[in-house]
Amino acid sequence: MSISKKAKGVAKTAEGKTKETAGKITGDKDLELKGKAEKAQGRARKTVEKGKDLLEP
Repeated sequence: MSISKKAKGVAKTAEGKTKETAGKITGDKDLELKGKAEKAQGRARKTVEKGKDLLEP
């Protein structure tokens, strides 16, 4: 079980959410898109780690 990798996924998701929100507030589309991309990366990392946990004996 890789708790640290799951935590990195959660942190990346939170960081992306923050950037996305900041981009929306300031009207910075680039920052908003970067935030959305980071959120997706974080969710993907978390999903992969969950899948690994299911496959471990």
